[in-house]
Amino acid sequence: MNNITEWTDALRYQDYEDWSDEYLSNLKTQQRDSPWRFAYHIQPETGLLNDPNGFSYFDGQWHLFYQAYPFGPVHGLKSWYHLTSKNLVDWQRDQLRLLPDTSFDSHGVYSGSALPVDDKLFLAFTGNARDKNWERHATQLGAWMTPDYHVEKLATPLIPAPPTGYTQHFRDPQVFVYEENYYLLMGTQNDAKEGKVLLYKGTSLTEWELVNELHFSSEQMGYMIECPNLVFVDDKPVLIFCPQGLDKQTFDYQNIYPNLYVIADDFDPESATLITPSDFHNLDEGFDVYATQAFQAPNGRALSVGWVGLPDVTYPSDQEGWAHCLSLVRELRIIKGQLYQQPVAELETLRQAVLPMSDLQGVFYQPESNCYELTLTIPADEESTLTLFASAEHDYGFDIHCDAKNGMITVDRGRMALQVNPDFGTSRTMNVAPNAAIELRLFVDGSICELFVNEGERVCTSRVFPKKEDTTILLDGVADNSTLWSLRSIHLDD
Repeated sequence: MNNITEWTDALRYQDYEDWSDEYLSNLKTQQRDSPWRFAYHIQPETGLLNDPNGFSYFDGQWHLFYQAYPFGPVHGLKSWYHLTSKNLVDWQRDQLRLLPDTSFDSHGVYSGSALPVDDKLFLAFTGNARDKNWERHATQLGAWMTPDYHVEKLATPLIPAPPTGYTQHFRDPQVFVYEENYYLLMGTQNDAKEGKVLLYKGTSLTEWELVNELHFSSEQMGYMIECPNLVFVDDKPVLIFCPQGLDKQTFDYQNIYPNLYVIADDFDPESATLITPSDFHNLDEGFDVYATQAFQAPNGRALSVGWVGLPDVTYPSDQEGWAHCLSLVRELRIIKGQLYQQPVAELETLRQAVLPMSDLQGVFYQPESNCYELTLTIPADEESTLTLFASAEHDYGFDIHCDAKNGMITVDRGRMALQVNPDFGTSRTMNVAPNAAIELRLFVDGSICELFVNEGERVCTSRVFPKKEDTTILLDGVADNSTLWSLRSIHLDD
C-alpha cells in the first residue's frame, strides 16, 4: 500500500478504526527499515510524534507522553502516547492512553502536563473541537491515571473556555505546585492577536480562577505563545516558552519559531509576576528543538525533554510515513547566573566499546554506524573543524567549526547531500568565552546530533539525513582528550 501524499482535512481527521491494519503495517515496516531510524532516541512507530507531554515521576518510575498522530507524518487527529522508564534512558512503550473520544476533544487531544497526587497521576490537557463551520473550540480538560495505566477523563472541563479578551488559541496547560498551592499556566493569544501566558490558581485541581497575565517582559511576544513551562532550577524560576511570530528585532532567531527561556530572581503568584527576569535566550542553539517540557523531580532535579522537530516545516523522513523524535533527557542547573543543560548522568549506561582518540590532528575515524558518543577538547589557541556524517570521499558532511581564540562555534549542515529546510539557514553560531578551551560532547544517533558545549553552557541539536554508509568522522585541526564510545540501542527489536 502506497503512502498518502495529499492530506485532506477528511483524511487527517478520519476515525482511527477506519484505517486498515495493512496500511499501519506498511508504515511500521518503513520506519523499521529507515536509514534515519534512531537507536536510543524516542521515536514514533508510525506517523507523527510532536510535543512531549506529562513528563513526571509517579509510582516508582518516570512517565512521559507525546502527542501522536499514528497514520502519517502530518498533524491530524492527535492522541497522547505513553512511555515509562526506570532510568530516563530505556523507555518502555505502552500505548495510546488519551484518545479523542469526547465532544470536547473530538478533533484532537492537545498538549498538557501531569502531576502526581496521592496514588494517581493527574493529567491536564487541551481538548480541540471543531464545529460545522470548522471553527476551533479549545477546552482545558483533566483525567486521572492509575498505577496500572487506566485513564479516566473528568466529565467537567477544568477551564471550559478562554477568558473574555482571548481567542480560541488557548492551550498547553502546565499544572504545578508552588508554596502548597496549585497553579496552572496557559499559552494563549488575545483578541489583538498578541501572544500571552495566563496564570490560574486552583482551590483544587478541578476549580481554577484566573490570576492575571504572567508578567515577564514588556515586549510584544508575537501572535501566540505555546508550551509555557515554569520550572524552578536551583531555586530560581525559569520560564520556558515558544513564541510564534516574534519580531526578530525583539530577539534574533533563525528557526521558524524559537524555543526561549528567561531566568528570574523570584516568582510572585499573587501578581503573576516574574521578578527581575533576564533577557531572552535560546534554549537550544540548533535547528530543530521546540515545545520543551520541564519539571522538578521529587529529588529536586530539574529535568527537561524537547520535541526535535518544528511546526509548519517538512523533513525527509516524511516520505517514509514517519516524522520526528524527542531529545535526550537533560538536567538543568544554574551556574553563575546562566542556565546549563547537561545530558542526564544515566545516559552513560548506553556506552559499549570505547576507542581512545587522544591528541588527534588531521586524522579521521569511521565507526560502523552513526550511533556513538564523542568527547573532545579544542585547545584555547586552536581553530579546528570536526566533520560528522561524512561520505567516504569526504565531499559531504556536517561541520562543527570551533574558533577557541575568538570564542565562536559554528555548526553547518549545508554540506549534507540532503538539505533540511534551507530557507531558514544552514548554519548556527554560538558564542563562548574567547581564549579558552572548548569542550565538546556529542551524541550521534542515526539522523540527529545533540551537541553539548562546555558541560552544557551551550546546547545545539540538529537533524541531518545522511546515507547509511556516511559515518566518517574527520578532524581538520587539533583536539585533545578525545574519546569515542559506541552506544547500544534501547529498542528490544534491534
